[in-house]
Amino acid sequence: MTMQNFYQEIHQPDAQIDLAKASLYLAQQEYPKLDIDEYLNALDTMAQEIKERLPDSFYPLKIIQTINHYLFEDLGFEGNRTDYYDPRNSFLNQVIDRRTGIPITLSVVYLEIAKRLDFPMVGIGMPGHFIIRPNFEEAGIFVDAYNQGEILFEQDCEQRLQEVYQQPVKLEPHFLEPVTNQQILGRILTNLKYIYLNGQQFFKALTILEYILLIFPNHPLELRDRGLIYYHLGETQKASQDLGFYLALLPDAQDAQVIRQLLEKMN
Repeated sequence: MTMQNFYQEIHQPDAQIDLAKASLYLAQQEYPKLDIDEYLNALDTMAQEIKERLPDSFYPLKIIQTINHYLFEDLGFEGNRTDYYDPRNSFLNQVIDRRTGIPITLSVVYLEIAKRLDFPMVGIGMPGHFIIRPNFEEAGIFVDAYNQGEILFEQDCEQRLQEVYQQPVKLEPHFLEPVTNQQILGRILTNLKYIYLNGQQFFKALTILEYILLIFPNHPLELRDRGLIYYHLGETQKASQDLGFYLALLPDAQDAQVIRQLLEKMN
């Protein structure tokens, strides 16, 4: 049922996808007793408390400062620097309970609160880091929810990228383009996939891949990864199917030769 709820939520026009609900349906896979309404109510309550503190003038910078003060000073939300790859950082219920997370999940909390304040914001999926910005033309400012809601300008975003990669990085214009709700969910899931693969938790990684393929059906690289996990788990028929499909979609892929050899070995 959890996966079905997730599927129904993401298969509607992107602007209508409830990011909090979809994130919580995903978390329900890991926490079956999770009460979705409890966490939606928590976001409602946070937004209501911020609303009561907002100045009369609807000035974007003032709104951001009010959200920041409440979330990061009063409630103590912060980026998890001690255990960045803890899977709990990717589940919205845990982020709300523990008040810590990674850039993308803290951004989801921020986006959902902003939405409830009728102050629309959008996600910006930079390589290696995730930030948000107000959703109006020429906003010119960005918010880094992982760093206490720090307000960034365009040149700061390039600086942040260089900090992430620890080398000079040129800020390409498309790095700052807004991402869709589907892309945000896909990025959360991809983080989880790599955490589980690195921890050799193959059954969990497989479940996460099922969710990714609900959002991006027939995505070649996700099919390949699922096929390789099936192979590792000894499910050769399913592995052959996924890996064969991968080669049909990307016959000239860099690893095509290796995958063909693997298929021959199974057949």
